[in-house]
Amino acid sequence: MAAPLLIEHHDGVDWVTLNRPESLNALDPALIDALNDYFQNLQRNRPTRVAVLKGAGANFCAGLDLKHAMAARGRNAPRTVTESLDSQRRIADIVMLMRRCPQPIIALVQGAAAGGGFALALAADIRIATTSARMNCAFIKLGLGGCDIGTSYFLPRLVGVSVASELILTGRFIHGDRALAVGLVSEVVADGELDNAAAPYVDAMISASPVGLRLSKECINMAVDAGSMEAVIAMEDRNQVLCSRSEDFEEGIRAFVEKRKPVYVTR
Repeated sequence: MAAPLLIEHHDGVDWVTLNRPESLNALDPALIDALNDYFQNLQRNRPTRVAVLKGAGANFCAGLDLKHAMAARGRNAPRTVTESLDSQRRIADIVMLMRRCPQPIIALVQGAAAGGGFALALAADIRIATTSARMNCAFIKLGLGGCDIGTSYFLPRLVGVSVASELILTGRFIHGDRALAVGLVSEVVADGELDNAAAPYVDAMISASPVGLRLSKECINMAVDAGSMEAVIAMEDRNQVLCSRSEDFEEGIRAFVEKRKPVYVTR
C-alpha cells in the first residue's frame, strides 16, 4: 500500500505530497495521522527551512474521506461525546501544528480544496493556486456548522469578515481568479505550473537567514492577534536583537558588501 504522505527533502526544502489521488487526497485516519506526525516533527527540525504542501494528481484535498467515515460509523457503536471530540481535535491539531512550526509553508492548490483540504490551504503561510482551483468551506453543506478546523479564524483575517461570512455561511466555491482578487492566494497559474511558480518563493526564503526566517514567521503569527502596536514592536525589537547577534547576520552583511548570495550554515 502506498504511503498516504510523501516527503522529499531537497536543499533545505521539504516537498510534502498528500498521496491519495484515487480519493482526491481526502483525509482518512492514516493521512490525518501522517500529517500530525510530520508537522509535529518539524518543531525541532533544523535542516528543513521551508515546506511545500501539495496534492498528488489533479486535486489538492477534497476534505474528510466521507466514504471511510460513514463505513466506520456503520461498523462501530455510537461514539461518546469525548470520543467524538478526540476525533475532531485530531484533525484540528494539524492546522495548529502548521501555524506553530517555525518553517514557512507554501500550499500549492489545484482542483478541489474543500472542507478540511481548504483548512490545510488556509493554515499555510503562502497559497498559490491554479486556474482549476475550487475552494470551499463544505461543512455547512453536510449538516454541520460552517466553522471548522480553524476556517473561522483564518478566513476573516485573510479576506475580511464579509467575504469570510459568505464562504462560511453558504459553502459556495471560490475559484482562482476571485481568490487572487480578494487576497486569498498570492498567485494564479496554469495547471501544471505550480512547482515552477513556487520556485521563486522557495529560493527567496532559502536565501534568507535561517534564524531570521523562523523568527519572521513567529512574529507575523503574533502580530495578527497582538493587542497593540507596542506589543508587535516589542516582538520585532527582540527578534532583531537576536538576529543581529548571530553569525547569520555577519554573513549577510559580508555577502551584501561582496555582492554575492549569502551562505548560511544550518545549526
